Amino acid sequence: MSTFGTLFRVTTYGESHCASVGAIIDGCPPGLELSAKDIQVQLSRRRPGQSNLTTPRDEKDLVHLQSGLEHGITLGTPIGLLVKNEDQRPHDYSETDLYPRPSHADYTYLEKYGVKASSGGGRSSARETIGRVAAGAIAERYLSQAYGIEIVAFVSSVGKIHLPSSVSAPSAQGGNESTSADGEDNDNDDTEDALSPEFVKLLKSVTRAEVDMFSTRCPHEETSERMIKRIIRAKDSSDSIGGTVTCIIRNAPTGLGEPVFDKFEAKLAHAMLSIPATKAFEIGSGFRGTEVPGSRHNDAFVLKDEKDGKGKLGTKTNWSGGVQGGITNGEDIYFRIGFKSPATISQAQPTAQYDGTSGSLAARGRHDPCVVPRAVPIVEAMAALVVMDMMMMQESRKAMGGRLGGK
Repeated sequence: MSTFGTLFRVTTYGESHCASVGAIIDGCPPGLELSAKDIQVQLSRRRPGQSNLTTPRDEKDLVHLQSGLEHGITLGTPIGLLVKNEDQRPHDYSETDLYPRPSHADYTYLEKYGVKASSGGGRSSARETIGRVAAGAIAERYLSQAYGIEIVAFVSSVGKIHLPSSVSAPSAQGGNESTSADGEDNDNDDTEDALSPEFVKLLKSVTRAEVDMFSTRCPHEETSERMIKRIIRAKDSSDSIGGTVTCIIRNAPTGLGEPVFDKFEAKLAHAMLSIPATKAFEIGSGFRGTEVPGSRHNDAFVLKDEKDGKGKLGTKTNWSGGVQGGITNGEDIYFRIGFKSPATISQAQPTAQYDGTSGSLAARGRHDPCVVPRAVPIVEAMAALVVMDMMMMQESRKAMGGRLGGK
């Protein structure tokens, strides 16, 4: 379906090369100060043509608000918004009438619907995410003003180039091998923390302004320079490369998440894996947590923020990534998403036509050699939609319980 959310509901519409794309946001609380400028900030971070690392498609992605507010204040009614496609070139995709592009959605969309858009995958295009980013900007504005919640994402890897300490530490033998030089398993419990103190500090302090200082959106100068060279190498070879985006949610309260099927991390995974080109999701210690004994992995509780003899429980470590039992525990929520190398490349590839005839396809059009720099605001938007929806559920539960003397 094209709708996400339960109480804060977002429906997106549009294909890559139609007249416009956009969204309807239903459930936005009334009384929020909002203008097109507040939304445009995030859309401009997502737009194509930002640098030589992205597609040269020339779209300004200017948002037009259609309904749901008056005199700059939300009314509580559905907010309609659209962004015109000004530089669409469906004729660039005429070869997809004969060939399904390898690893793209051309074939599966045709199999599902019996018809396909001229641009092949249609709704599978990253252009669909404009509606999500716009809706996420609205949700995030409310969360920031009402609860002080912050959401910041950044690029943590491109290809094999990783931001230091964002992945498992190298083994003693060098590299991330699971066996020693003599062939024995390195099955010991001398495991370092999931994240280094330096990376934990980055998660706690990094800002969007710092992230946007780099064209790669990796807030580490040396790593960013290496990433640029890797992306340019893929571009010059008419190829592509993937990467990961890490996201941190700060100041989220305890109690968000709807067990058992709508656990907080389950909804996050749903949201993130709905983004085009995603192939992996992990929260907290993620796969690293499978290598650590429980005695090291458990997050011990401690008293935090003690003032006037009062305080609140928190955790000494945060291997859980801010979520336990599917419910937020008040700690920072951090997670990572893997984006595959973009499927559409202009390098000739041996493949088959729809009728099974063998051939070679060199796709035309304008495409990103690496999507992760532009994916950052999309990840932030989907995180905001999850938090907003879960917050509205929890607040309604508290309000109803309060009438009976509950918590």
